[in-house]
Amino acid sequence: MRRVLNAVLNGLAYCLTLIYSLNAYAKLQTRIATATDGFLDLVAWDYFGAFLLRRLNETDTALRARVFLNLLRQKATRAGVIKAILDLTGQQPKVFEPWRPEDCGAYGINICGYGLAGGYGSLAVPYQAFITAFRPLGAGIPYVAGYGNPEGAYNTGSRSEWANLSQVAGTVTDADIFAAIADAKVEGTIVWTQIENP
Repeated sequence: MRRVLNAVLNGLAYCLTLIYSLNAYAKLQTRIATATDGFLDLVAWDYFGAFLLRRLNETDTALRARVFLNLLRQKATRAGVIKAILDLTGQQPKVFEPWRPEDCGAYGINICGYGLAGGYGSLAVPYQAFITAFRPLGAGIPYVAGYGNPEGAYNTGSRSEWANLSQVAGTVTDADIFAAIADAKVEGTIVWTQIENP
């Protein structure tokens, strides 16, 4: 009789424990700050669509930080575009607007004059900007030189190996930089973008 009673009580306890843990897990998924796993991916998709997807080997903490960073991002301003690139790459971009006097200078001004500012200005190219963005530092596989580099050649005493994408650190691609600029810029403007290594 006692075994039957224990079996019944253990069965009920197991079911109630499962319901309790499922309830606690579901409660975590109701807030961005505590969402995990695929539910955090759903939160990112709900707010940003295909613009903000989980990167390869990205942790929940890193994805959550990107969601919060982009949630109230400043857009449609020069400062917003610069901040978007800076947050993504960690490198300050160079921005030049041909019809902005602060970028081009003007004759007769002490701080800006011929040969002192960023370039020649022109009112013939309104609503356009030229941006030089820099890729983030540390992209690649740490401690392994690239193929074709003298320090990474076979039989030179340095470390060389076959690798796969899971070993790549710094997974910000050029497409990510272009997408960040397109998302932050004003619609109807043209942003000519050049991406370089720092």
